Amino acid sequence: MPGEAEAADSPDVLDDIAEATRDIAEVPAVEIISTAAVHLMSAAAVKCGLADDPEHQTDLDEARKLITALAGLLTAAAPEISDSHARPLRDGLRSLQLAFREASVIPDPIGQGPGERWTGPVT
Repeated sequence: MPGEAEAADSPDVLDDIAEATRDIAEVPAVEIISTAAVHLMSAAAVKCGLADDPEHQTDLDEARKLITALAGLLTAAAPEISDSHARPLRDGLRSLQLAFREASVIPDPIGQGPGERWTGPVT
């Protein structure tokens, strides 16, 4: 649409983009990784039925994807972040894996649940 390109190039928008880029550049990697992990955990908890309206919010297919992504992120990031950051995230992941198993009508075999290829069997 006419005018949109002009609005995107306005000095205010460019200043906002530059400021956001500076802000991100100043954030330590461990904080970005932790924030991403917490977002994945929160979404997975909702999809496992651990939120306000489990009847309408539970979606185990979506939860499986989120938990697997979280497990991959934590497995890859753990050597790069300190144990004091990784441990509580791993504990949260394990809790989600157990919640998923409990919510499943037909549980996955041990070692084949969401994220277990990255974390090993969760019981």
